Amino acid sequence: MTLLNNQQKQLLFDYCIGLTSEEETTEAETLISSNGEAAEIHSTLKAALAPLDSLEAESCPDDLTESTILRLNNFARSSQLQLQQLLATEQARKVTAKSRFWRNLGEMAATAAVILAIAGVLFPPLNFARQKSWQARCGVQMGSIFQGLSNYISDYEGQLPAVATTTGAPWWKVGDQGKECCSNTRHIWLLVKGEYVDPADFVCPGRSQGRALQFDPSKAKNCNDFPARRYITYSFPIRCPKPQKGRMLIPKVLMADLNTLFERLPRDYSDPLKLRLDKELSTLNSSNHGRRGQHVLFGDGRVKFLRVRYIGIEQDDIYTLQEMFQGCEIQGIEVPLREADIFLAP
Repeated sequence: MTLLNNQQKQLLFDYCIGLTSEEETTEAETLISSNGEAAEIHSTLKAALAPLDSLEAESCPDDLTESTILRLNNFARSSQLQLQQLLATEQARKVTAKSRFWRNLGEMAATAAVILAIAGVLFPPLNFARQKSWQARCGVQMGSIFQGLSNYISDYEGQLPAVATTTGAPWWKVGDQGKECCSNTRHIWLLVKGEYVDPADFVCPGRSQGRALQFDPSKAKNCNDFPARRYITYSFPIRCPKPQKGRMLIPKVLMADLNTLFERLPRDYSDPLKLRLDKELSTLNSSNHGRRGQHVLFGDGRVKFLRVRYIGIEQDDIYTLQEMFQGCEIQGIEVPLREADIFLAP
């Protein structure tokens, strides 16, 4: 029987508390049906979470929940053994089916403690702590990418990594290995190809669908782009077509967490991209960090976690062009008409 890794255990935990997407749900159910350890963990989690089935939709206020869980989390960190004993005790108790409400805060805290006990045993970094850790790691990775980019620029006389493109060529076909450039990530792939940046740094730790690319660097020399979308979960500027004299100007923004417009690109590259911009797509933060915000790497090397998509005095939306509006169709060939218009894709 293959042992589960931390990512698979996390998937099972999220599945049991209803936080998985449709694709992740299918993956979790397949794992449970094919792996004995996964089935055992799932059974244990469901048994421990059974008291929550009697909870009505209106639960306690968010601030009370957050405060309670925070205190319990501190308790979890201080004594792993006590939590395991608590878990054994709580699982031995009978759950009364007729009880439809938690009668008092003490009972609510006890049930929350069971959840934390499970999480403390199987998943030492709890979800919110894990998110904070991923957020910190994401910022560190962007710093590493900036260092690699700086080294590249130094080696190439001030030039940014770039490959030849033709007017009207698509920029969304990430992973296409043909001779013609049809992906905005081909420029960035040069950093991997030249061994300036570890390919694993291009996958945000908070992106569940991302997969860190790990292979012999010599194999990268035979590729023209990242093998697939899941190996790069950040977005980069599409450059203004106007040529610059002398050294290429460093963009105001070098990269950010994945643009919400391109979280689900078509797998079939034979058809043109037809993406309709609606209100949701024009306002959502990146999914890399649960829509709470996105890291942005600026041209001077600063990395900031922003709660909004807009930067600068102009309040430019980094995820859309200024000419884009709700209801317009994005075809995957658009480029900025001016240097001040930042557009990160895909």
